[in-house]
Amino acid sequence: MKKAIALVLVVLVAVTSAFASGSAESSSNVLKVGATPDPHAALLNLIVDNLAEEGITLQVIEFTDYVTPNEALASGELDANFYQHLPYLESYNAERGYTLQSAGGIHIEPLALYSDKYDSLDSIPDGATIAIPNDPTNEGRALLLLQSAGFITLSEDAGLEAIPADIAENPKNLKFTEIEAASLPRILADVDAAVINGNYAIPAGLIATRDGLYVEGADSPYVNVIAVQDGRQDDPAIQALVSALKSDEVKAYVAERYPNGEVILVD
Repeated sequence: MKKAIALVLVVLVAVTSAFASGSAESSSNVLKVGATPDPHAALLNLIVDNLAEEGITLQVIEFTDYVTPNEALASGELDANFYQHLPYLESYNAERGYTLQSAGGIHIEPLALYSDKYDSLDSIPDGATIAIPNDPTNEGRALLLLQSAGFITLSEDAGLEAIPADIAENPKNLKFTEIEAASLPRILADVDAAVINGNYAIPAGLIATRDGLYVEGADSPYVNVIAVQDGRQDDPAIQALVSALKSDEVKAYVAERYPNGEVILVD
């Protein structure tokens, strides 16, 4: 009888240990990913169940600015973030001394010039005020878009982080107002036109190919990436996240939800 009781106790200890081990393993597979709402958080929420089937619990934490998600990632509060394009990430690293890395490129959100007052590029008058993002890479991206539209010419050495001081030619005497990217849709009615990032244009009901007076080309280098701390690029859970965002389910969702090219998935 004593032997039987001892055997039962051994089994119970083994089961308890296995359960504890399984719980620890499960908790280690929680991925906290920061994202701006649309399309980033929407795409992440789409793959929660897919990752759960692989034993990964995806927690999506939403942000509404471009600074906090990188700070949270650098401090270890997040395992990854999904909201920024690669030039912005590289610029942020250089500015803050960080070493955040891309674990994979997911999509492009074409930048566009919008206006509530004018319906074509030609109708924008001399001396018009154009609002542009005030962060270094998106400001440069906006000015490159305006150069491509024929409004301005930048100096040859302006690069991807051009600022208004780098404008060499401005034949229409345009005025530029530098605004936080998230606020651009809200102030569109107060300016003649504004260059707005896709992840802020989409929630505001703006579609680049429908409402934009001029739209960035599909060959844009501004690919939105999954960012992680250096050394975690090849983490199996992170790579599972990247793979899930490239799944057929996500492709079908993007085709249905963004039929006008507001979001373009990359290979």
